Amino acid sequence: MNRILLLLGFIMVISTGFAAPAAQVPILIGTYTRDKGEPVSHGIYRVIFDQTSGKFLELTLAAEANSPSFLAIHPSGDFVYAVVEAKEFEGQPGGGVMAFSRDTTSGALRLLNQRPVGANGPCHLAVDATGKTLIVANYGGGSVSVFPISPDGSLGERSDFHQHSGSGFDEKRQKAPHAHGITISPDNRFVFVPDLGIDQLKIYHLDAGSARLQPAEPAFAPLKPGAGPRHFSFSPDGSHGYCVNELDNTVTSFAWNSEEAVLKLLESISTLPPDWDGKNTTAEIAVHPNGLFVVASNRGHDSLAVFRRDPSTGLLTAVSVTSCGGEQPRSFAFSPDGKWIVVAHQGSNSMVSFAFDPETGQLSPANEKLSVGMPVCVVF
Repeated sequence: MNRILLLLGFIMVISTGFAAPAAQVPILIGTYTRDKGEPVSHGIYRVIFDQTSGKFLELTLAAEANSPSFLAIHPSGDFVYAVVEAKEFEGQPGGGVMAFSRDTTSGALRLLNQRPVGANGPCHLAVDATGKTLIVANYGGGSVSVFPISPDGSLGERSDFHQHSGSGFDEKRQKAPHAHGITISPDNRFVFVPDLGIDQLKIYHLDAGSARLQPAEPAFAPLKPGAGPRHFSFSPDGSHGYCVNELDNTVTSFAWNSEEAVLKLLESISTLPPDWDGKNTTAEIAVHPNGLFVVASNRGHDSLAVFRRDPSTGLLTAVSVTSCGGEQPRSFAFSPDGKWIVVAHQGSNSMVSFAFDPETGQLSPANEKLSVGMPVCVVF
């Protein structure tokens, strides 16, 4: 019996990264370090989240950095990567990406190295399942940068780069390409890049061994003119994908054929109530771990839109649109147990937790709020 208990404790430490009760899990928070209201952020923060109560515990500064907005965790849990939205990085025009090692006891992050991405406005990133490749979407540059990851977690020189081209329907927001997200397929064979500027969901073959991408054929799935695709999320079984569109406030459903590398458009559904006529842009999208629900965030209406998903068809049915308890919900994430949603409010410098019913999709505020300067990204 003692051996079994010891083994269970060891597994818990490996899976959570620290010796704590199973109900308590760490969250990393990416932020903007711009001086807009109080408190002012100083980099990447770490907080413990209690999955029993929905409370935030022990907020600490994990690493000082200049606007480390979006974060990605290495599959091992030992390394963390952050994009830096700067005008100049390492003496080169454009932004960069930073690599950190993570102390699994304290949660502190130590800078390993950093690389310029070679383009303006890096805004999103992802690590492949083998932990060998980091891929970055550059919003301002309308491009994708790729980096090899060394065994020690550091980043090698940029190994690949893909420049998008074209323009879109919206003369103000779509004058040029704007790559806005990176999603890797569940089988780790493909990379999807929503490009807001040209209304395309780009598709690339991934060679993780060489840290390179090759455009698929067809090279993209088109979206409605003026949709403005932003982020993309897969169902757990990999059969369907969901793209949240920033400009026309919709979620577009796709069926995914991995053998032919083809996305088939199924439908688009609004994230807003029928009677809403104010200004709004969507931000984040996520599929619940059980595959039965899809959630998207609205900035302006400041809400979370919940949809029930039909696993056989991939089609969505609106469940609710619920006030998210803050301004500009830039990002959110499901807790590991699937029973909570944590929302980062860039506009009101706050984090809020909601209880999520995995059977009905109903949201209930936990009445817990955490003060953080301009939170942008939430990663469990």
